[in-house]
Amino acid sequence: MKMALALLLGGFLVAQGPANGQGQTLVLEDFQAKEADGFPSNWDHESQRSHSKGRDAYKVQADHGANYLSAKDAGQRIKKKKIDWDPKAYPVLSWRWRLNKGADGAEPLAAIYASLDTDLMFIPVFTKYIWSATKPEGTLTEGGMFSGSEIVVQTGTKDLGQWFEEKVNVYEDFKRIHQHEPAPKAWGISIIAGPGVEIDFGPMVASAGK
Repeated sequence: MKMALALLLGGFLVAQGPANGQGQTLVLEDFQAKEADGFPSNWDHESQRSHSKGRDAYKVQADHGANYLSAKDAGQRIKKKKIDWDPKAYPVLSWRWRLNKGADGAEPLAAIYASLDTDLMFIPVFTKYIWSATKPEGTLTEGGMFSGSEIVVQTGTKDLGQWFEEKVNVYEDFKRIHQHEPAPKAWGISIIAGPGVEIDFGPMVASAGK
């Protein structure tokens, strides 16, 4: 489910539950902490070969008192692990994102990965929620041995500069796609922005609601 937001960044309100996960919401990331160069704290690069490019591409920014993650020409994924997140207790993942610049041939434009388990080789098993340039919303593409399944939650490049909110039930999607229960504790979350793409990501929150 998505909804266009007419609010300024200062309107970001995140209902934050206690750190131990008790309550109705669990903040997975709010981009309040950053390193000296602006890279988000407690995030890692998928590939150390492009470490410097990733640090240049992903920066925590603030506008009207609200923090968000800005990604410019990233073309690679960053990840956050060791989150105390029980996906069965907090199955609904929500976040905001804003496309500022598309890019010809970039597919997807951006994506959020919810990694709720690992396989027998300890490789994360994830569902990839994507902003596609061309694919219709709701499109499901089954993953293979080394790629996760993709679900399109946002499409097109016409609404540049406009915030959209997404809300997905990652627990139910995982069971439907992988045909088994996820781990009691999720592996983590990841973000990717396509090459040439400029996009912002707001806070990511898991909730107990439907």
